[in-house]
Amino acid sequence: MSRRCELTGVGPRTGNNVSHANNKTKRRFLPNLCDVTLASESLGRNFRLRIAAKALRSVDHVGGLDAFLLKARDENLSDNALKIKRELKKQATA
Repeated sequence: MSRRCELTGVGPRTGNNVSHANNKTKRRFLPNLCDVTLASESLGRNFRLRIAAKALRSVDHVGGLDAFLLKARDENLSDNALKIKRELKKQATA
């Protein structure tokens, strides 16, 4: 399982550990991923996603999973999230 947020596409970043003697060694900064269940109001179902804590705050700020997915860019979303977005669009047109 990759360490990537399903909604925002945030993944590991790289940087340096810097010691007191100013020695630099490579390190990784991993995203704060959480396994959450989010409810879709228009589909009437719950979805399990692995998203970053920052993305969870963004979903709450925008007004829920449906609003977030409809605004999100397709290249940032995982295959699972894209599938949910397609179902939302189909539901909206019907």
